[in-house]
Amino acid sequence: MISQEKSSGEPAEVPPVKPPRRPQPVTLRQVAEAAGVSTATVSLVVNKKKAARISDETRKRVRDAIQDLGYRPNAMAQTLVSGSSRFIGLVADAIATTPFAGQIIHGAQDEAWKHGYALLIANTEGNRELETEAIAMMLEYKVRGILYSTWFHRATDIPASLRESDFVLVNCFSAEPGARAVVPDEIQGGRSATEILLKHGHRRIAFINATIPAPAKDGRLQGYREALEAEGIPFDAGLVLEAYPDQEGGYGATEELLKRDVTAVYCYNDRMAMGLYDGLREHGLSIPDDIAVVGFDNQEVIAAHLRPPLSTVSLPHYELGAAGVRMLLGLEEEQASAPAKIRCPTVERDSVRALAPA
Repeated sequence: MISQEKSSGEPAEVPPVKPPRRPQPVTLRQVAEAAGVSTATVSLVVNKKKAARISDETRKRVRDAIQDLGYRPNAMAQTLVSGSSRFIGLVADAIATTPFAGQIIHGAQDEAWKHGYALLIANTEGNRELETEAIAMMLEYKVRGILYSTWFHRATDIPASLRESDFVLVNCFSAEPGARAVVPDEIQGGRSATEILLKHGHRRIAFINATIPAPAKDGRLQGYREALEAEGIPFDAGLVLEAYPDQEGGYGATEELLKRDVTAVYCYNDRMAMGLYDGLREHGLSIPDDIAVVGFDNQEVIAAHLRPPLSTVSLPHYELGAAGVRMLLGLEEEQASAPAKIRCPTVERDSVRALAPA
């Protein structure tokens, strides 16, 4: 208790300062009174019931009152009326904690907002129980639909509860008939990576592929073969090596690579290329003067900061998220029996140089 001295010298009690009252939200009734109409009329205008017999002048009065008073409609009430909300769900295994794959969220969020929707995001870390609860919560909120995404491109099983909503698979796919999906074009990406080297005059190009089965492993190899074939260069299986797709895998492949007498190498991913950089330097070789190197993924924390910076192919994570939203809203052209493929753009840096004449 705070006190002061009275004129008589005795302490006087000072009443405590009350916190300011929180402003109360504007009600439908207050809008109706300001506009001189019934609450039913305000509700019809708020819910955009164009068929209601309300004059343009009355609609304008109601809208002006809403703006002047700062009225905010009850979103949940509107959801109950319409049977749908302005939310789109996104359920993912780990993309929110994976820096480069997190662009899927960014792309989906930007595209959703562009069309008047907000994104509800659940990052499940692969926990099936949490995933089921997240989907159930989104269904309770009557989301417009759900994007179901994985942080790397793979086949997936569709959770049973996901079928209760309109959904699109993002960066993953299912053999189940009618399952719409958007995925990276791995074949085009592999072709583009190889073409970076071909256009600089390289003809003996090795490919260090992954040991782990995945659509990326098969697609990137096929793209490599197609690019060579288009240039009239016979495919040589001896120039294809396999290693674990990380820095140690790339480093460990160096010895075998140097036995192949190549002028350039295309790596399955940027982490492999980072390890290969170390291995080549230990053998006294310079990039790109002795061997040109191309990666895949465009993990900028790696690719842009190697010395020299790494030429690579970018996984289109942002566009995958955006395309998933467009497909969900019926704005993206769908393919009848296959996932929609999103182009992987090239990012050329200083790890490739034109091959000097022999």
